[in-house]
Amino acid sequence: MAQNPAQLYGNSKIQTASPAELTLMLYDGAIKFCNIALIALENGDLQKAHKNIVKAQDIMLEFICTLDHKYKVAEDFERVFDYIHRRLIEANIKKDPEILEEALGYIREMRDTWKEVMRLAHSK
Repeated sequence: MAQNPAQLYGNSKIQTASPAELTLMLYDGAIKFCNIALIALENGDLQKAHKNIVKAQDIMLEFICTLDHKYKVAEDFERVFDYIHRRLIEANIKKDPEILEEALGYIREMRDTWKEVMRLAHSK
């Protein structure tokens, strides 16, 4: 079965991305899923909200599972990712947009920090 051009491009982009770029894509994905969930909550579509919050939760778990604990800072990142993950779970259980917004804010901060790290590493 043939894939559409957008799928082919997306697959190619993922396969050729550096680990840093893949991390950025995960942050962007989590942000996108939270935004979709917020709109779904606003529209009363609880199933769509649930599905997209779970996707964001899965990304936070991926970050936790792939931390390299030979670096001390990994413990700090694990605490932050775990907190965001727990808030996403709570937002999902309660279908609470305020809690989801809080988690989204932290994800955006982490993404923006990651983009700055990438920029600084690239400029060296």
